[in-house]
Amino acid sequence: MNRLLTTTLLLMLSCLNMARAQDDKPNIVFIFADDHTYSAIHALGSDEVITPALDRLVREGTTFTHAYNMGAWNGAVCMASRAMMITGKNVWDAHAMDEALRAGQQHEETWPKLMEAAGYNTYMSGKWHVAAPAPDLFMTTAHIRPGMPKDTPEGYNRPMDENDKRWLPWDTRHGGFWEGGTHWSEVLRDDALDFIEEASAQEEPFFMYLAFNAPHDPRQAPKSFVDKYPLEAISLPKNYMEEYPYNEAMGSGRKLRDERLAPFPRTEYAVRVNRQEYYALITHMDEQIGKILEAIDASGKKDNTYIFFTADHGLAVGEHGLLGKQNMFEHSIRVPLMVVGPDIPAGKKVDADIYLQDIMASSLDLAGVKKPAHVAFNSFIDIARGKDEKSKYDAIYGAYIGQQRMIRKDGYKLIVYPEIDKVLLYHVAEDPHELNDLAEQADQQKRVKRLFKDLQKLQKQMNDTLNLAPTFEKVVS
Repeated sequence: MNRLLTTTLLLMLSCLNMARAQDDKPNIVFIFADDHTYSAIHALGSDEVITPALDRLVREGTTFTHAYNMGAWNGAVCMASRAMMITGKNVWDAHAMDEALRAGQQHEETWPKLMEAAGYNTYMSGKWHVAAPAPDLFMTTAHIRPGMPKDTPEGYNRPMDENDKRWLPWDTRHGGFWEGGTHWSEVLRDDALDFIEEASAQEEPFFMYLAFNAPHDPRQAPKSFVDKYPLEAISLPKNYMEEYPYNEAMGSGRKLRDERLAPFPRTEYAVRVNRQEYYALITHMDEQIGKILEAIDASGKKDNTYIFFTADHGLAVGEHGLLGKQNMFEHSIRVPLMVVGPDIPAGKKVDADIYLQDIMASSLDLAGVKKPAHVAFNSFIDIARGKDEKSKYDAIYGAYIGQQRMIRKDGYKLIVYPEIDKVLLYHVAEDPHELNDLAEQADQQKRVKRLFKDLQKLQKQMNDTLNLAPTFEKVVS
């Protein structure tokens, strides 16, 4: 009898401890933008962009100033980025997992399922673009969106000149973000507010995955937001070009969808208009994020909630003569990344190189989940808390299909275009706009060779089968 009583008490105590542990788990809110380059936030150095809500995250939390996307296996870079985020696998292993996810396999290895297993109420709304259906991975979903809003012919090859009025961002007749009658960024806001209201009355911790389609094209925002950006106040990028000389060889040529948004050769007017509309879409999204943050404040859950903001990749919008993200330049592979939480220093900036997909491992860390063996990325929570400021990566690797490879290390970046045996070298620490190619300078040959060999080592780690040896023999040896 005494033994039975003791066993019962121990079981009750164990259940009580488990309940307390679950109550202690922090809530996780993940806000994901699409095509948002690292520099397009006012608090991070842009005098042109208006982003009060994102500025608040910079002010209240820690910003990682050098967060990168690893690359993509096709032109839809967002698909690869999101697959890596959901699976925790590197770009090539995530690609290899696509078939299994579509077949309903390995779902238990995904980010939302790992959070659910840890006791979280999981929620998703917005852009998905991952092989496994979102409802199969999240407990609750709302308004699951495709890779991009449906576009129309009027959105391309424009504007030809000042008289080209085929496209107005606020014209709801074009559909796109206006499909359904309410701008998609506002729909996502309302979805988030509804869930936060419900979750505020619940004891269990929650994990929210909020994925805006903005500021991806089509570049549509209410007129009041476009009016915030007079065209004469929009500056050209410092690395503006009429056309990038290697665009065809690197797979970002005139036929690529993203690159067809503006005329060839690029004009100053067309680039200014595209940037005006891009900024308006960001500011409109920012307003919705601000309302989500206000709802978290009012929920009573703020003191036990971590908020992450990042984007799936950046965007050129006229830099280097490019419009899209299918390149290895900073504007396209580097993203803003902020984390706010109860023990995260406010107003801090960290320049350690990380991958944006480290957010997945970081959230598992916060949830008390031991990182599974299949997760290739690393938690940065110790860095965010100020316990360590050293990057967990010796170098940053980048890839785009079979036409581009990149390594970023020690303040330098090596880019390889194997189809034409072209190698570029930039000292990005001193040349942030990547204007001065050093690859052919005599005093840089040892560095080029060393970085090339380091890149090949990274390829092996990533299961990257592209053979760069012919380029190495022709250019570096």
